[in-house]
This record gives sequence, structure tokens and C-alpha cells, in this order.
Amino acid sequence: MSVLSVIHDKMVDIDALLMRLAHWRLKNQKIVFTNGCFDIIHRGHIEYLALTANKGDRLVIGLNTDNSVKLNKGPNRPLNDENSRALALSALSFVDAVLLFDDKTPETIIEKIKPDVLAKGADYDKKSVVGANFVESYGGKVELIPMTEGYSTTALINKINET
Repeated sequence: MSVLSVIHDKMVDIDALLMRLAHWRLKNQKIVFTNGCFDIIHRGHIEYLALTANKGDRLVIGLNTDNSVKLNKGPNRPLNDENSRALALSALSFVDAVLLFDDKTPETIIEKIKPDVLAKGADYDKKSVVGANFVESYGGKVELIPMTEGYSTTALINKINET
């Protein structure tokens, strides 16, 4: 199997993901879920995702579609289209699945996949993490992952615009 086919295999729809989740759960593997736009992959994203992956056995990323990014970030975003962003995330060895979602928040997919761990950056508080109450209702955990100071897509865009 070629490297590109392995990468593309990680880019899943909800039905394929649910089948994988069932298989992983049969093996008693802990499912970790996080989400975001991941517009321009940078050091902060890589370190955040690596720390997130360490919270379980399988890392699933909910990735905002282009329409969803526009709802959250404004009309000038994303800079990279959803397929390019999904491909970049899927190339990371510690990422097991990338699922695009079109809603403003990932609440619906969190309810469908029922992760063991819901992770978000420590720039959030638990009360503001979408899906936190749901995940904790069945015994799942909400983890706030430390962020790498000085690294954000907005800061990177601003730096590019200054030069």
C-alpha cells in the first residue's frame, strides 16, 4: 500500500468512522476526539495534536469544512481548502481518522461517535467545550491540552501580512 493511499484511507465519512470505532472498541482501544479548522498547519497544531494523541489509543479529528470555517472565522478563511487541510492532518502518523463536518460546532458528531476523551486547547475552559456535558454524562473525560505559546494561525497570517 502506498503512503498516499494510507493517508487518504484516514480521511473518512461518518459511516466509515463508525465502523472503525466499533473495530477499535472491540480491541478496548481508547478513542480521543478533538476538532478544529487547522487552516495553516504549524508547530502549535503539531504539538497540540501529539499531546492529544497521548490521551488514548486512537485520535480522531473533526475538521471544519470550508463553509464551517467561514461561519467561525469569517469570509476570508480558510486559506487552505478542506481537502488540503484533511490531507495534511492525515499525513501525521499519530492521527487515525479525519472527519469533515459542516456544522458550526462538532456537537452532532461527538454525539454519534461517543469518544472516551474529548480534547480541546487549554485556551478553553471545560464549561465552554462543545460536547463536554454529553461526554461526561457517560463517563468520558474532557481534557484541556496545553497550547504552544506564540503559535496560532491568526498570528501567522498577521506575520505574513506584515512582510
